[in-house]
Amino acid sequence: MTAHPSHSVVRRPRSLTHPPRTGLLLVAPAILLVTVFALVPLAFALYISVTNWPLVGEYRFVGPDNYRLALTDPGMWKAIRYTLLYTAIVTGPILVIGYGLAVLVRRRRRGSTVLRTIFFLPFVVGLTTLSYMLVLEAQPESGAINRILRALGLSGGTTAWLVDGPLATVLICLLVIWTVPGLTMILLMAAMQSIPAETYEAAQIDGASWWQREWRITIPMIRQNVAIALIISVIGSLLAFNQFFILTRGGPGTDTMTIVGYIYNRAFVELQLGSATAISLLLVVVVAAVTGAQFLLLREKD
Repeated sequence: MTAHPSHSVVRRPRSLTHPPRTGLLLVAPAILLVTVFALVPLAFALYISVTNWPLVGEYRFVGPDNYRLALTDPGMWKAIRYTLLYTAIVTGPILVIGYGLAVLVRRRRRGSTVLRTIFFLPFVVGLTTLSYMLVLEAQPESGAINRILRALGLSGGTTAWLVDGPLATVLICLLVIWTVPGLTMILLMAAMQSIPAETYEAAQIDGASWWQREWRITIPMIRQNVAIALIISVIGSLLAFNQFFILTRGGPGTDTMTIVGYIYNRAFVELQLGSATAISLLLVVVVAAVTGAQFLLLREKD
């Protein structure tokens, strides 16, 4: 008789250092946090957005009515247009000034640390604190802004900055353009310092000017950091609220009403939380789309 060889099953030995459940146990806290603080609130927000939730009192299911009414609400579209205008005004200067400051302090020379601290200090103080300070300094009679302009002979010193839509917008934009570039500076400076000095030296030997070195070496090599800085700036502008709420409350009328301010009024002034939540979710979708588009346009090409 011919003996048939036995077929043995080869089993992979169990890992002694990484048991099967170790990975799950390690990520469980993160999964729990995301579920409790992100997924559950998002699901609850979706539920609220299809009701007429009044914040106080009974509510009922209304389906997609909140979304339909939001898309035909002229007040919401006015707030969106103003938010986009504000974003368009401040985004470019924040990036350009932040880049210029990063170029100024990227080299480790005497005094550069002090300059970094000075340039970054307004961002550390924060827009909220600076907005409260600006409320005092923009007063028609007692504010420092009018006193300085009067001393320079540029105005009569009684300009009511915060009760005029265009003037308030100019003042807020200047405040933001002064405050935020410090963060952009830090992000771009860190990337610039990681570029090997030999790269610049080789380009300089080849006769490249300073501008050519910046345009053909620095900017391409910090492209991802520029994208991150730009995305942070745009998202922050689209979600702007604190400075407008403190300085103008969206006024006069609704001339300086941003979309987040409009959502706030809808929820906590008009007590229409269901409608406000629907608009908030639409804003989340728009911000996600803008962020994705920026990543695609500014991503580093292989």
